[in-house]
Amino acid sequence: MGAGRTEVARAIFGADPLDSGEVWVDGHKCKINSPSDAVQVGIGYLSEDRKHFGLATGMDVRANVAMASLDQFCNRLGVLNEAGMAEVAAKYIKQLEIRTPSDKQELQFLSGGNQQKVVIAKWLLRDCDILIFDEPTRGIDVGAKSEIYKLLNSLAEQGCAIIVISSELPEVMRLSHRIAVMCEGRLTGILPGGSSTSQEDIMRLATQRDPAAQIVSEVQ
Repeated sequence: MGAGRTEVARAIFGADPLDSGEVWVDGHKCKINSPSDAVQVGIGYLSEDRKHFGLATGMDVRANVAMASLDQFCNRLGVLNEAGMAEVAAKYIKQLEIRTPSDKQELQFLSGGNQQKVVIAKWLLRDCDILIFDEPTRGIDVGAKSEIYKLLNSLAEQGCAIIVISSELPEVMRLSHRIAVMCEGRLTGILPGGSSTSQEDIMRLATQRDPAAQIVSEVQ
C-alpha cells in the first residue's frame, strides 16, 4: 500500500488524469479521459472500496447488475425494461452462484463475497475484455475468497485479461501469470508467477527505492 498501484489503475480507467504515458488496448492507442471512455474500449474497474465506488447498496441486485449497461434496457423515452433486467440478473446469479433470496434483494443485506460477485456481474454484462480488480478479496471470508479465485481463473481461461491489485503476497503468487511490483510510484520489476517466484523476491522489489540501481544489479 502506498506504492501507487491504485493510482495507476484509476489513471488507466480514466478516473484520474494521466501525468504521462499511454494506454494501448489490442494494439491500438486509446485516448481515455473518463471512465466512460475506458468502458467503451472494454475496460472495467472494480474498486477496492466497492461499497462507495462499485455498488449502490441501497438498491437491489437487479439494478446493480444493470447499472453500467442501462442503455441496453432503456427505450427512447427512457423507460426501463424491467423484464430484460430481471432476465440478465437471473443469468448472472446462476452463473456466478450469487447467494441471494432474489434479484430484488438490497445489496446491503448480502455478504461481502456476494456483493463482490454482483460488481463482477455488472462488468461482465458490459462485455469488458479487461477487468482491473483492486483488492478483490478485501473484507470477505476464507470460503468466499476461494470462490473469487475460482471465478478469476475461469474468466482468464475464457480470454478475459485480469489485472489484480493485492497486498496479500500468497494471493498474488497464487493468481498471477506475471507480477509487476511497484515502490513509491515506480515500477521496480516484473516477475513470473508460480513457484519460480518467492515472497522474498517480491519484497526485494517492493522495497527497492532506486529502480536504476536494481537494473544495474540485475545486469551484473
